[in-house]
Amino acid sequence: MAGDRALCCDLGLVPYAAAHRLQLDLVGRRIAGALDRDLFLLVEHPLVFTLGRHADRGHLGLSEAVLRERGAELARIERGGEVTCHNPGQLVVYPIVHLRQARLAVRDHVARLEEVMLQVAADCVVKASRDPRNRGVWAGGRKLGSVGVAVRHGVAFHGLALNVVNDLDPFSWINPCGLAGVTMTSLAIESGRPCALTEVKTSCRRALEQVFARRLEEIPSHALRP
Repeated sequence: MAGDRALCCDLGLVPYAAAHRLQLDLVGRRIAGALDRDLFLLVEHPLVFTLGRHADRGHLGLSEAVLRERGAELARIERGGEVTCHNPGQLVVYPIVHLRQARLAVRDHVARLEEVMLQVAADCVVKASRDPRNRGVWAGGRKLGSVGVAVRHGVAFHGLALNVVNDLDPFSWINPCGLAGVTMTSLAIESGRPCALTEVKTSCRRALEQVFARRLEEIPSHALRP
């Protein structure tokens, strides 16, 4: 067994559909044992709106046709949660974690993802916290980061999305996470200074190691090919 080691791969800017296919492939390999350790994918996406398995399409404020005209994709996926938005400048992390092997409950896994975002925010001198209204992290009553996971045969995937320097206007086209009247924010806004995504990724890797008690081994994307 891989023990306290895990893999980490920065995919850069990747279309959502491609990242989703990769996740499903990696989950299958983790279940089968072909992938012998947990893996964390760091990624950005072009503008896309994703809907969880029980999401209400009524939380989309615009039609699919209008979304396409504005350059956005729409994807219904198997994670929990409602509708959310991904776009460049937002850090998305997809942990492929074998919860069963780690004897980790789903709620505890979600809490770890929130803790990662809280630590990254603190590194950026942003005071963030949890909120009982919705899973994720908040700053001054504004939503800073979201969490949504799925589990297949004991292996968790999907993960967290933390707003860093992304355009927040597309969030106004939806009810983020199914919550009406929610204001979104970002690390750049809350800190009042430019936030380099590269620095935030470094902070995120450090938080992942601490929160998940894993030593991360960086690998290139081509190493993920079967």
